[in-house]
Amino acid sequence: MKTVVFDFDGTLVDSSKDIAGAFCESLKRSGLEVPPLEAVYPLIGRPLSEMYAGFAESGQIDELIAGYRAIYPTLWTEHTRAFPGVTNVLSGLREKGCRLTVATTKGTDTVRTIATQLGLDHYFDHLQGTDGFAHKPAPDVVLRALAGAGGTGAWMVGDTVADILAGKAAGLKTYAVTWGTHDEATLREVEPDALEPNLNALLTLL
Repeated sequence: MKTVVFDFDGTLVDSSKDIAGAFCESLKRSGLEVPPLEAVYPLIGRPLSEMYAGFAESGQIDELIAGYRAIYPTLWTEHTRAFPGVTNVLSGLREKGCRLTVATTKGTDTVRTIATQLGLDHYFDHLQGTDGFAHKPAPDVVLRALAGAGGTGAWMVGDTVADILAGKAAGLKTYAVTWGTHDEATLREVEPDALEPNLNALLTLL
């Protein structure tokens, strides 16, 4: 059985407003300058330590991360929704006999909770977060997602350069979607096998 690995934020769900909102609120509570949400959107998908690096001193980052992790659960699904057509594509892939899994920078417990709240959890054989090991573009989370889902790895689907590089490093074909964090020109630089405005083409590729 072929296994498709999906990134979560920016690929399956539009969560940018909730993530950026929690990020900015943590800066505000620490008395730091708060950027516009639009300045945070391009950073989504990176580890929190990297996201905060441009807005705070290194000694403040642990406190900011703790603040974010306290704030974000209150916003998880305030604005976050699956992108249009996502459930149809997931259903279609299941009907084709594919195994489906998620590999995200979020923690495993967090992505499981959000996927459940959005009614997406039942489409997946496994949901894998980045829990104390190397983040994308390292392939670790992708390989763990594949191990959890079983089957033969086929495609890595994501919206950022890090997703595509992680998929390549894991030995998968790569599918970049342009409705998330990185635009078409940025994604084209890392030469994904497929570059599409949405997920629909997956149904013909598998």
